[in-house]
Amino acid sequence: MQEFTVRPDPDDPRLTRRVDGIDQEGREIETAVVTERPLTLFLNGREIVTMMTIGDHPDYLAVGYLLNQNMLRPEDRVIAVDYDEEIDTVVVRTDRETDFEDKLKKKTLTSGCAQGTVFGDLMEKFDEVRLDPEAVLRTSWLYALTRKINTAPSLYLAAGAIHGCVLCEEDRPLLYMEDVGRHNAVDKIAGYMHLTGAPRAQGRAAGRDGERGRALNIVGLLLAGGQSRRMGGGDKTLRRLGGRSLLERVIGRLRPQVAALVLNANGDPARFAGFGLPVMADSIPDFAGPLAGILAGLDWTAARWPDCPVVASVATDAPFLPEDLVSRLAQGMAEAGAELACAASGGQAHPVIGLWPVRLRDELRRALVEEGVRKVDVWTARYRLATVAFPEEVPGLGPGIDPFFNANRPEDFDRAAALLESLTSS
Repeated sequence: MQEFTVRPDPDDPRLTRRVDGIDQEGREIETAVVTERPLTLFLNGREIVTMMTIGDHPDYLAVGYLLNQNMLRPEDRVIAVDYDEEIDTVVVRTDRETDFEDKLKKKTLTSGCAQGTVFGDLMEKFDEVRLDPEAVLRTSWLYALTRKINTAPSLYLAAGAIHGCVLCEEDRPLLYMEDVGRHNAVDKIAGYMHLTGAPRAQGRAAGRDGERGRALNIVGLLLAGGQSRRMGGGDKTLRRLGGRSLLERVIGRLRPQVAALVLNANGDPARFAGFGLPVMADSIPDFAGPLAGILAGLDWTAARWPDCPVVASVATDAPFLPEDLVSRLAQGMAEAGAELACAASGGQAHPVIGLWPVRLRDELRRALVEEGVRKVDVWTARYRLATVAFPEEVPGLGPGIDPFFNANRPEDFDRAAALLESLTSS
């Protein structure tokens, strides 16, 4: 994992506001203060708690809170995290039924900022915590960390009156979260680690295969390197759909299925900083198409996740991707003895949604650079390709809905918004 893979964004206008005040010498001043907002958390339809937060990573906060309250187990699979900014609500959905009636009856009031209440047997669980006796902590690491953290851009430096927490490895700060309560910052780090598989960055085997929808030892590649001409240009994937960006929805679908995520996008990567993902631009110039994005993902995986043999690519304009997409593609590729796999629905193949062996990256590079190949199906025709059919059905929306529906044009966004509204109302 890179240093500061996730870090505060003091330039995010949602997180601070300007106020008039009086300083310590009685002078009138205008200054920045951190914005607090309520966030009501639901787990599988059950309201759990309302927290005060700055609201920058509601998905990580929600999952981390549930983990640290022992309401989620480490092995639980989160199938969706739905955040509605308009009503300040986040819903975490799991593939197992949860029932916390007894746990919710027992509450312990705490003095922690922004926390206030813990549930069930959490306090007793502290007695079971044991630190690794082999752990090493060096003074030189602390000095280096202090310097790096104190000089990193942060809401604390911009506005003050906020807590922070940093996950570190030796002298390297990896994840830096801030919030109005230190508990929230810790929870956001825990949620990030659970949803992205961050602990696997040490080289351990990622995930458990053979189970429907389980995370596999595969890197997920989010393709957002196009120019969105049919949408009129700009970042189509950042357009909001039902209170969340299109990219957020695709991340929520793919993240539980893979070991790690990387985003392929060209231009200034800072515009995606809030997603906490590594961003890789095409190495082939002049917007060479999805194959260039796939090559970028293969190269990134070879360098950062050498134990991952396969990359799963998806388009970032498809908000209803199947929750078992990667496992079914992997199964289809294995059963066919194929080298590549792509998804299909309604008799239509979706070439950019598929599996790509990392070992083919040099052959892909030669095809792009030396032969000028640009069409995906022209290149995949050289290999054994498994086309895996998916039913035209989206859970909650019923049959007749293509799970690979993509929002390419303004009218597609309107239809997707209508579908999401029907899903929410049901």
